[in-house]
Amino acid sequence: MSFLDHLEALRWHLLRSVAAILILSIIAFLSKSIVFGMVILGPSKVDFITYRLLCDLGDYMGITALCIDELPFTIQSRQMTGQFSMHMTSSFVVGFVVAFPYVFWEFWRFISPGLYDQEKSAARGAVFFVSLLFFMGASFGYFILSPLSINFLSNYQLDPTILNEFDIGSYVTTLIMLVLASAIMFQLPVVIYFLSMSGLVTSSMLRAYRRHAIVVILVVAAIITPPDVISQLLIGMPILVLYEAGISIAKRLEKKRAIKEAEEQKKDAEFERQERDSEQNLTKEQSKPSEEEKKDEDDKNERFED
Repeated sequence: MSFLDHLEALRWHLLRSVAAILILSIIAFLSKSIVFGMVILGPSKVDFITYRLLCDLGDYMGITALCIDELPFTIQSRQMTGQFSMHMTSSFVVGFVVAFPYVFWEFWRFISPGLYDQEKSAARGAVFFVSLLFFMGASFGYFILSPLSINFLSNYQLDPTILNEFDIGSYVTTLIMLVLASAIMFQLPVVIYFLSMSGLVTSSMLRAYRRHAIVVILVVAAIITPPDVISQLLIGMPILVLYEAGISIAKRLEKKRAIKEAEEQKKDAEFERQERDSEQNLTKEQSKPSEEEKKDEDDKNERFED
C-alpha cells in the first residue's frame, strides 16, 4: 500500500470510531435521568453503593466512623449554560468509555497489518486485555476513588461558617478526571509487556528502579487526585500492584525468550553437526577408490606378477 492508501485506511478507521462514540453519546444524552441522575450524580448521594457497603462493613466491624450518612455539600450551576454544557460533556465521556473497546479494536486493525507474524502472535488478545484493564480502572475510579474523594472534600472545612456549594462544572470535571485517570493508569501492565517484548526494559531493570517508580507513582497520584493522603494512597497502591505484576510479566517473557533462544541454538548446533557429518562422509567417499580403479589396480598387479 502507498502512503495515501494508508491515510485513506486511517481515515475510515477514525470515521468509524468517531461515529461509534457519537452514536453512544447521543444515546447517553437522551438517557438523561439514568446517565446524569444515577451515574454522574451517584457518588454525590449517601445511598450510593460504596457508601452503603462501607456502612455495612462498619456495622460488622463495630466501627461507626466507616459509615458515611451525610455529604454536607450542594451542587449549583452558576452559569446560564452550565447544566447544558455538563450534560453534553458527561454524555460524550460516557459514550467514549462505552465505545472504548470498539475504538481500540479499530486502532488495532489499522496497525496490525504492519506487524510481523511473531509480533502478532505475541500481541494476541491485546484488544481484550486492554479493554479489560480500562474498565477495571474506570470502575476503580468510579466506585472507590471518586466516592471517597468526594466525601473527603465535602467534609473538609476551614471554618464552620464556610459552606460547601460546588459548581456543577467542578463536580463533573473532578469525577471525569478521577475515572479516566484511573482507567489510563491501569494500562501499566500492557505498557510494560510491550516494552519488555521490544527489549527496552527487563525485569531486573524494573526491580532496580522500584524505589524510583514508587516516588513517580505517588507524584502522579498526587497530581490526578484531590489533595488528601487517602485518595493518593488509594490510587497509588493499585498502581504499585500493577507495577509488580508488570515485573512478573517481564520475567515470564524473559524465560520464554531464553527457552526459545536455547531451542534455536540447539537447532543451529544440530544443523552444524549434520553439515559436518555430511562433509566428512563426502570426504571419505571421495578418498575411497572406485570399483573400476580397484579393478585396474588388480589387473596391473596381476600383470606385474606374471
